[in-house]
Amino acid sequence: MEQNETQSTEGMTVPSMELLEAELKKEQYKSNYSRVLKSTVFSLLVVAAIAVLIAVLILPVLQISGTSMTETLQDKDIVVAVNSSKYKTHDVIAFYYNNNILIKRVIATAGDWVDIDAEGNVYVNEELLDEPYVNEKALGECNIELPYQVPDGKCFVMGDHRATSIDSRNTSVGCVSNDMVVGRILFRVWPMSGIGIVK
Repeated sequence: MEQNETQSTEGMTVPSMELLEAELKKEQYKSNYSRVLKSTVFSLLVVAAIAVLIAVLILPVLQISGTSMTETLQDKDIVVAVNSSKYKTHDVIAFYYNNNILIKRVIATAGDWVDIDAEGNVYVNEELLDEPYVNEKALGECNIELPYQVPDGKCFVMGDHRATSIDSRNTSVGCVSNDMVVGRILFRVWPMSGIGIVK
């Protein structure tokens, strides 16, 4: 007869205390493992949901497509925006346009007068705008009547690559409504060589 079994008075095999304790520990381990696994999965789902909400609602992550913002931003750069309707002249913003997201620079806000001469110099309220982010000035694709006053609740935007950017200078885009603004571009996170604040 094995050591972990005892014989009852009626001839039936009864598990020993050691075997019962081992089985009890095994069941407790299974129960604890299942509880920890469920708790871990739930925690991961909560963290993932919070991360998605932050990415969508507070800090959208966007990839640049095109060259309208060179040299400030390059094609395929990845940037982070802060979800805010507050912006000022020179800020780089992302906004919805025809089911796409465009990224341009704020040149003027509601009520401002914008004028652009043949050489591409930009004037806001008759003052020449200082634009160190523009490498090559150009009038570009401009078909609006200048000088132009920015309507209420909107902003006038332009790309930094003035010769190729289609922006508020053209009626196909026009001024951007405040409620179409996704956010202000704050930081470039890719490529590694370009990580830093977007100015």
